[in-house]
Order: sequence, then C-alpha cells, then structure tokens
Amino acid sequence: MKIKNILLFTFFTLGVTNVLYARDYVSIAGSSTVLPFATIIAEELGNNPMYKTPVVESGGSSVGKKGVCEGTGTEFIDIGNASSRMKPKELEFCNSNNVEVTEIKVGYDGIVVANSKKGQLLNISKSDLGKALTAQIALEDGTWIDNPYDKWSDVNPALPDIKIRVYGPPTTSGTRASYVEMVNQKGYCAKDPVAKAASKARGDKKGKLCRAMRTDGAYIEAGEQDNLIVQKLQEDSSTYGIFGFSYLDQNTDTLQGAIVSGTKPTFDAIADGDYSVSRALYFYVKHSHAELIPGVKSYMKEWVKHWGDEGILSDAGMIPMPKEERSEMLIRMKELPKLTMDDLK
Repeated sequence: MKIKNILLFTFFTLGVTNVLYARDYVSIAGSSTVLPFATIIAEELGNNPMYKTPVVESGGSSVGKKGVCEGTGTEFIDIGNASSRMKPKELEFCNSNNVEVTEIKVGYDGIVVANSKKGQLLNISKSDLGKALTAQIALEDGTWIDNPYDKWSDVNPALPDIKIRVYGPPTTSGTRASYVEMVNQKGYCAKDPVAKAASKARGDKKGKLCRAMRTDGAYIEAGEQDNLIVQKLQEDSSTYGIFGFSYLDQNTDTLQGAIVSGTKPTFDAIADGDYSVSRALYFYVKHSHAELIPGVKSYMKEWVKHWGDEGILSDAGMIPMPKEERSEMLIRMKELPKLTMDDLK
C-alpha cells in the first residue's frame, strides 16, 4: 500500500512539473510604459542560445498584476509589469489563489502631457492641469459641479485659447492611476483652497474622489498603446496626450512636453525629483514559476546588467534607480521575499 501511494505521489508530482515545463519560454504582460524596457531585456535574454526570447505583451498595469495572481500553470503569466504599485486588494487576489509574488522595482519614469511641436506649448501648474481634466470642480459654497471648462483659457486666461482635448490611457492603466493621484487628487484637490475645503466637507479629506476623469469628450481614452496616442498628436496639433516620458524621449523631433509647475520633463529633472509628475516602475514575479519555468531567473539577471546609469535602458528613456535601490532589488531577486500586506502600508 505504501509503495502504491509513493508511486501515485511521484506520478502526480512529475505530472505537475511536466505541465509547468510544457512552456519553455517566459511569459510577461502588463504596463505599456514598462513594455519597451521589458522588450529590450527580453531580446537581450533571447540572444543567449540557452533560452527562447520571452513573450512580452501589454494590456495595462491592472492586467499585469491580475494576470500574475490568477494561478499557477502554463496558462498563466510568469511576470506582471506595472507602472503603479500593487494595491492591497490586488494582493488579496493573489492570496486567494495561493500565489506568492515578489515585487521588483526596476526604475522610474515621468508622466508627460505632450503635443505636436506645431501646436501651442502648454505651460501650466499642476493644480490647473488637475482642474482642467477632473470630472467635477468645487465652487466657493462647497458644492461640486460637472467640469464646465471648454477651453484651456477657461481654466486660466494665461493658457491657450483652444478646446481641451487630451488623449490618455484607460482605467486599467498604471499611468492613469498614477496621473490622477498626483495631478487631480494631490495637485488640484489637496492644494486648491476651495477644492480642499469642499473635499473635506463631503467627507473626502484626502480628495480621492477627484481622481475621476472627465467623460464629456475633453479627456479621450485612447487604449493602452502609448504609441497610438503619439500618432494622434502628430496628426492633430490642437490635441494633447498623456503618456510615459520614454515615448516623448523617442519622439522629440515631433513632440514637446508641457512645462508643469515651472519644470520641463527631462531625463535629469525626473531623476533629480524636480519634475513632480513621476513614478516608479515594477514587475511582479511568481515564486512557483521562478523555480520551474526556464529563463525566469536569467531574465531578472538581464535587468541587473542593463539598468545602470549608462545602460541600454537609460538610453531608451528609463530613469535609473540610485545604486542603493539597485542593490536592494538585486537582493530581492536572489531571495524572492514574499510580498505581504505590511509591505504595502
């Protein structure tokens, strides 16, 4: 009886292992901002004849974080890319599926509001930028109304006298999540005296309700592919777009980035922290797949080779982490500590 049980256990264990090994390449999905950097790393790993080139897909940060947490097996991705940090409810989804992940920060990126060089350069405060695109604005009496501004000059007479039309990412995007927090919430509702008082009066002391974007045509969801927004701006010089700095950096011949609160979006300004609309970039690696899917650990090592100040990732527009953070992330890659709720506090 014992021999029979041992044989059954061995068969089951080998069966599970074979299922996982049925895929011989790394599967990655998520943030469109992290996409070009992850693709570079995937191609570098693919140059090694021992490994197939990882498959890197977009879909948005929400897709990356949800996908890596959905389960274990070859039908699920190994790594989820994100331009916004995992939230407690997203980690709860991981836990509900018995999936353990490690959070790896890989660098930084700015979020820009850009337009064609043939159009008018936007020189705007973060508060006015939030006021232009948030779904509702506050009045002096503490009430809230649907955003009435038709033109930029309606928000502030010093701004261009043209209609507000801004292309940007959908709700599944980490870029959007970071933007609405930094600009709508913290730039407008937490700083503008009228909006701050009105937020407090409606029980929204932190101004989180201000994260909602306009749906009246002033803000236009343009999908997860930032390069499609770039194309639209090149075709129509009266429109603006929201996307990651790297896409501006790659199209400086045709596009210009708005000056936000007195600072141009440049590599140095983002790295120094002077440009305030910036965020960290991450990937989340699944523990069970790191041990069983060929190439997962080597893929992480490729990041270490190229994420420095003079690496190919910085050449592509990613802002490198300080040496201390890079050292910390290297340790995480080696030890794969489980991400916990305490880590997200």
